Amino acid sequence: MQTEKVVDHIVNWLKDYATNAGVNGFVIGISGGIDSAVTSTLCAKTGLNVLCIEMPIHQAESHVTRAQEHITLLKNRFDNVSDTRTDLTPVFEEFKTEVFSDGDQATIDMALANTRARLRMTTLYYYAGLYKLLVAGTGNKVEDFGVGFYTKYGDGGVDLSPIADLLKSEVYKLGAYLQVPESIMQAAPSDGLFGDTRSDEDQIGASYPELEWAMKMDDAGKNANDFSDRELEVFKIYKRFNSANKHKMIPIPICDIPNILL
Repeated sequence: MQTEKVVDHIVNWLKDYATNAGVNGFVIGISGGIDSAVTSTLCAKTGLNVLCIEMPIHQAESHVTRAQEHITLLKNRFDNVSDTRTDLTPVFEEFKTEVFSDGDQATIDMALANTRARLRMTTLYYYAGLYKLLVAGTGNKVEDFGVGFYTKYGDGGVDLSPIADLLKSEVYKLGAYLQVPESIMQAAPSDGLFGDTRSDEDQIGASYPELEWAMKMDDAGKNANDFSDRELEVFKIYKRFNSANKHKMIPIPICDIPNILL
């Protein structure tokens, strides 16, 4: 990958899109992870206004520390970057008092995890409306189009996706070039939706390098019969997530009404 040229291409794309849309810049949620760090740095390089927002909800301290380190360094490098912190923990706790919990605990926990992501999306769009900004998405290609590892209308609710055509390994290459803090470069990827330090690999059962391999094999038309042992296990994990989350990757279904009924 021609890293420098890819960075320039994305930065120009972001700037052209924002200019044509008549907005002032971008707003982005900072999680302490590689994807939001790279995306916010790319947005900052446009020279347009960039508002970085921390939105903790019972967040693991390591995530908070990394997010704050990145924001501090970004503000030191770019004078067009500002930040704010919206503690959504009280909002989340109040929400839980107004809904009923019906079902097994794992199902409840997942529903609440997705609720966290949707509260953050609402917050980002509040500030986007307030300051005439675009919500920049942080999803990469494996998450957005491979395993669908994001929340529909949560972190998937964005105006534009600068890094969605990049594999996770490619995002890391951009991170190194863009001087993302080493603490973020070395941290295990995590969605931070459960208030602990569990990683994406803990939840999915496969690492991003493994998922990238499986995605390439699937695109090449391979099937489970082509693999054995760990490769077979990873391929099955990829296909299971890809199938279950397909609804996130395709346009919302529309019920077409036959003309004869109109």
